[in-house]
Amino acid sequence: MKPKTNLTNLAVSALVANSVSNNVAGIGIWDFLTAGTSMSARGASGWASRGDQFNNIITLQEILSGEQRQTTGSGQPISEAFMENIKANWLPLMVGVVGIPVVAKVATKLIRKPIILPANRMLKSVGLDVKV
Repeated sequence: MKPKTNLTNLAVSALVANSVSNNVAGIGIWDFLTAGTSMSARGASGWASRGDQFNNIITLQEILSGEQRQTTGSGQPISEAFMENIKANWLPLMVGVVGIPVVAKVATKLIRKPIILPANRMLKSVGLDVKV
């Protein structure tokens, strides 16, 4: 039997991925993946009408093409931009990578009986192959 999709683990994974993307690439996960396409409101370089003055913004399109179109004005290589972002954002990065799963696990244990078990029973009765 195929295991059910765990919505809590899916949400935690998405939050951690967004935290890593924000702190390492300087841009949210959606815009990191879709910059330069019609699915993103940002331009090809990841910049909207105003850029983040504290981070070098790096997009997947720039990594794949090997050139960074626009940083905070320095025109540096992508690897240096990543390192500057990591040095500037190491604390929020660690909080996101370590803290989000810990908080999710504690919250799951606290709300298991009053909320999660009834929600899983309801999802099962509706016929959805997921669990909270």
